[in-house]
Amino acid sequence: MSDKSADWTKGAEAIVYQSCPACGNVQYFRRNFCAACGAPDPAQKQASGIATVYATSLVCRAATPETRAHVPYNIVLVDTVEGFRMMAHGDNDLAIGDAVIASYRPFAGKLIPYFEKTK
Repeated sequence: MSDKSADWTKGAEAIVYQSCPACGNVQYFRRNFCAACGAPDPAQKQASGIATVYATSLVCRAATPETRAHVPYNIVLVDTVEGFRMMAHGDNDLAIGDAVIASYRPFAGKLIPYFEKTK
């Protein structure tokens, strides 16, 4: 990946996180500093997409007209192998503890990370 900051929020099929060169902390939400030790300029890295389901919530009521066509859809919290937790979409039958991997799918006009069970 040439632009290490290009991820799904910018239309790329990637999940980007930050790693602190000073203390090793990993963080999903981008900052100009490490949230653990305050060191400047954490490194941008691309995640593997491998994770474990931490929590799941099936959405059965559309929040907006754009999401109505997708109901029901599953919102999941996953713990990535890189060490950060993130929220994404996933298969409706996912359960806590399932091993999952990310792909990318359209949802309400945007490309989003979508987790499904590893085979």
